Amino acid sequence: MHTILTKKLARNLSGSFCLMKKFLFILFSFTLFTSFIVVVPDQSEEAAAKIKAIYIYNFTKYIEWPDAYKEGHFVIGFLGTNSALLNKLSEMALTKKVGSQTIEIRNIAAVAEADKFNIIYILADNSGQLTDVLTKVKKKSTLIVTDKPGLATKGAGINFVVVENKQKIELNKSNIEKYKLKIATTLVDMALPVN
Repeated sequence: MHTILTKKLARNLSGSFCLMKKFLFILFSFTLFTSFIVVVPDQSEEAAAKIKAIYIYNFTKYIEWPDAYKEGHFVIGFLGTNSALLNKLSEMALTKKVGSQTIEIRNIAAVAEADKFNIIYILADNSGQLTDVLTKVKKKSTLIVTDKPGLATKGAGINFVVVENKQKIELNKSNIEKYKLKIATTLVDMALPVN
């Protein structure tokens, strides 16, 4: 009798521990997004790149791609030049996964190369190519991420902005959903809404 009770107690504790781990992970993710990260004006390019890489990875936890995009690698395309950010994303890809998918980072030299990507990140210097990218991925399920003011109203799903020295994100829900992507209300609530 004592052994049976001990086993039941151990199972209950094990289940409670797993729930606690999940709760702490969700709490950490929520804290990361809701507090937003303070951007110091003289912050190094590498520190800013690390912040954006963390955000990009966390987007994958709040957005769901169609089944066809859950096979093979999870591909993040990078249009523009920012070696610090490219390095941070590449480092992240070595240790992180999206579900069971290995993350692959591809530098896109030309819009014509924007084929089947889960995410395409367009740097500010290349924001003039947003319209061409949108045309190229029109029938695909690609999240478009940018980092220049106003681009969430011009087709981007998520746009990085700095407001009061804090890194924040603008989110245009309709621009995300038209690519057959499902977005968690948690991410919608954390972002600055744009229509």
